[in-house]
Amino acid sequence: MKFWQFLPFTEVDQLVGVAQFAEEVGFHGALLGDHAFFPEKLASRYPYSPDGRPGFGAGTAWPDPWVAIAAMAAVTARLRFGTGVYILPLRNPFEVAKSIATAAVLSGNRVALGAGAGWMREEYDRFGVDFATRGRRYDEMIPVLRSLWRGGMVEHHGEFFDFDRLEVEPAPGEPIPIYIGGNSRPALRRAARLGDGWISAGSAPAEIPEVMETLRALRREAGRERLPFETIVSVAAAPDTDLYRRIEDEGVTAVLHWPFPYWLGPSTSLEQKRAGLEKYAEQFIVPLS
Repeated sequence: MKFWQFLPFTEVDQLVGVAQFAEEVGFHGALLGDHAFFPEKLASRYPYSPDGRPGFGAGTAWPDPWVAIAAMAAVTARLRFGTGVYILPLRNPFEVAKSIATAAVLSGNRVALGAGAGWMREEYDRFGVDFATRGRRYDEMIPVLRSLWRGGMVEHHGEFFDFDRLEVEPAPGEPIPIYIGGNSRPALRRAARLGDGWISAGSAPAEIPEVMETLRALRREAGRERLPFETIVSVAAAPDTDLYRRIEDEGVTAVLHWPFPYWLGPSTSLEQKRAGLEKYAEQFIVPLS
């Protein structure tokens, strides 16, 4: 079993230190969140809470994930980094390809793109991107990015992106994994058809066997069942060694540990985070490694 630390809501000036500690105690990787901004007036419904309200608001810091990843990669040697999730169809594919490829080269190919469609219409409106077509843009961006990351001259002629031969350099030294985030049926289908893996948005233990079987069935339908595939699951239950063993048997390859405020409380010091990571590693990472 692999373990990833989820880093949203971490104090930005502590990210570098947290990455060092996570590597020291045995985490496989760390994931950052993504929002471009938070509007003063939010009308969009958050899909992962009963009342439709997000558990964050104005004043919550959302650092640029690729800038943060570059900084954290510079002080680590083995820890992998990714996004959980990056709002992919909101962005320009050339800017995305350039940022992530650069981070991959500088980190020694230790990055993955965890992508999502996003739920906040206000972000799309301010960026001038059609919210209603974000799913189709998303599906087209994935092969566009893979093409741009191969290096050399490439071209693409699609519904949303149309360009003649060009190249984006630097190109990564190896393929950048793309993990699809979200618990909806469209997210699972996209993961099975186009992804190198899946990131859950929080799954109760009782739900996990069905989700794993659904992913297997969808991957068989897509003819991709023999390809490598990561399943990174945020378990909506208290950490438990026996539980982690059971979900590993069901096909889960990695556990996504909760953000620090969820288990240590708000506004903790770097030393408190270090102690918490050490304790978690001793209780769960070491026994399951």
